[in-house]
Amino acid sequence: MAAGRTALIALTALAPISWGTTYAVTTEFLPADRPLFTGLMRALPAGLLLLALARVLPRGVWWGKAAVLGALNIGAFFPLLFLSAYRLPGGMAAVVGSVGPLFVVGLSALLLGQRPTARSVVTGVVAAFGVSLVVLKAAGALDPLGVLAALASTASMSFGTVLTKRWGRPDGVGPLALTGWQLTAGGLLIAPLALLVEGAPPALDGPAIGGYLYLALANTAVAYWLWFRGMGRLSATQVTFLGPLSPLTAAVVGWAALGQALTPVQLAGMALAFGATVAGQLLPARRVEGAVSFSSPSKNRRKDSMDLTGPGLRR
Repeated sequence: MAAGRTALIALTALAPISWGTTYAVTTEFLPADRPLFTGLMRALPAGLLLLALARVLPRGVWWGKAAVLGALNIGAFFPLLFLSAYRLPGGMAAVVGSVGPLFVVGLSALLLGQRPTARSVVTGVVAAFGVSLVVLKAAGALDPLGVLAALASTASMSFGTVLTKRWGRPDGVGPLALTGWQLTAGGLLIAPLALLVEGAPPALDGPAIGGYLYLALANTAVAYWLWFRGMGRLSATQVTFLGPLSPLTAAVVGWAALGQALTPVQLAGMALAFGATVAGQLLPARRVEGAVSFSSPSKNRRKDSMDLTGPGLRR
């Protein structure tokens, strides 16, 4: 693996690592039981900031595409994720979310013509199993709505990941602008839902303001920019196999900052999940797969055609 590609993967990995701190920040600093307001505060300010920095708005069909991607990656994903986390026991929501690589394998076959391989499927299963050992705790019966929400959130983000690769981005538009479009669209989608379900915004103290600033800037604006930047240069499967780093980071933060113990079983699960994450970055190197460039749709189609000459793809 070339040094430049390793650095790109490492920078992209900072996104799920940052997302792994969300639970600790939310529980320690933010108002309780306001998941939609928290999603709104993560998405909309970050999106408006990136729009101001990029100074580029969508044109033509990209108004619709940006709205669809923003809904899938942000607007639908955030509320569904929070709903599942509130209704499911232990780390079940994270376990369901860890099957995202398998979702992307299937969606890549349908939308990108990239045939899944046995190695990619096995790697995805190992990643999900490792995450389950880290976060899953004994608990009561599962809530059907919570399970459905967890599956829907995973499917939404996976679908958004594959569509982002399929559509690329228009000429002259960088990842900063594309990220701003999606965060703004997603935030605008969450805003009326938050007002309808949770009512007026809560009163905020100093720690809450600091927590929201962290979530909006580092955890969302910077993290999603790195995520979509990496998505433009890596394969969808490479990017999504970095996802297990989020629950692994949450476990480490819980141990280091919140005094939560890590059992030998959890440590074994962390090793499995991390190994699967590394393997997910190595899988495409043995195929033509490559990364679809985020330049223009026509260029993306040419590269997609080249990808199809290989024996298979992702994960």
